[in-house]
Amino acid sequence: MTTNRREFLKIVGASTLSLIVPAIVCPAWAKEKIIPISDFPETLSPSKALTAKRWAMAIDASKCPAGCTDCITACHGVHNVPAFGNPKDEVKWIWQEEFPRIFPEENHSSLPETTRSRRPIVLCNQCANPPCVRVCPTKATFQRQDGIVMMDYHRCIGCRLCMAACPYGARSMNYRDPRPFITKINPDYPTRTKGVVEKCNFCEERLVRGLLPACVQACKEKALVAGDVENPQSEVRLLLEKRFNLRRRASLGTKPQIYYIV
Repeated sequence: MTTNRREFLKIVGASTLSLIVPAIVCPAWAKEKIIPISDFPETLSPSKALTAKRWAMAIDASKCPAGCTDCITACHGVHNVPAFGNPKDEVKWIWQEEFPRIFPEENHSSLPETTRSRRPIVLCNQCANPPCVRVCPTKATFQRQDGIVMMDYHRCIGCRLCMAACPYGARSMNYRDPRPFITKINPDYPTRTKGVVEKCNFCEERLVRGLLPACVQACKEKALVAGDVENPQSEVRLLLEKRFNLRRRASLGTKPQIYYIV
C-alpha cells in the first residue's frame, strides 16, 4: 500500500491537531483537580463578606476594664505579630496609651481624673485622607475603596517614609526577623520578614469571610463596634450620633475613622 504526499500531510495534520486540541480545551493544571464552585467554603462566598462604603470603629473607653488586653492578644495572635520583648524592636498593631498622650489637645486641668487615668486602645486610624499613602514611593501602602489602608509587604522597601508621615505612631518596622519571635504561628495569615513595615489592616482578611475584626470579637465588654459609618442605620453610626466622641488629632486633616466615646 502506497501513500501519496497529499494523504501523508493529511495524516500528519490530523495527528498534530489531536494533540493540540486537548491541551487547549483542558490544560494540564485542570486535569489534576477541577474544583466546582459549590465546593468552595461558604465563608469565602462574596455573599458572606462584610462590606461597607466606609469602615469605621467606635471605642467606648469607659467600658474597658483596667488591665484587660483581650483585644490585643486576639489581634496579635491572628496576625502573627512578634513579641521581641523590648521596646526598641516592638511591633504592634493595637496597644494601649495614656489618655493625655492620645488626646493632647483635650488634656487640661479640668479634665476628670477618671478620664485622665484611662488607657484606651489605639490602632491604625484608617484615615480617609491618609498621609502614609501619599508618601509611599512603591505604593506598598494603598487605600481600598472602602477606606481601609492596606500594606503590600512584597512592595515594601523599608524606607519608613510612611512611619514618618503617620502622626499616630501606628506603624512598626521589622528591624529583625520576626518569625523566631512568634509564639504560635497562625497559618491563615502571612508572616513578615526583616526590613518591612506593618500595621493594623482592620482585619480585611476576616471581613471577606464574613467575620468581624478580631479585636471587636474578642471584647467581652462590647467596647468596640465596627461598621459602615456612611450607613445611617449601622450600629456604629447610631452609636456615634447618640454619644459624644473624639478623634485623634483630627485638626491635622487626616480624617481618622477611629472614634473614641468619652
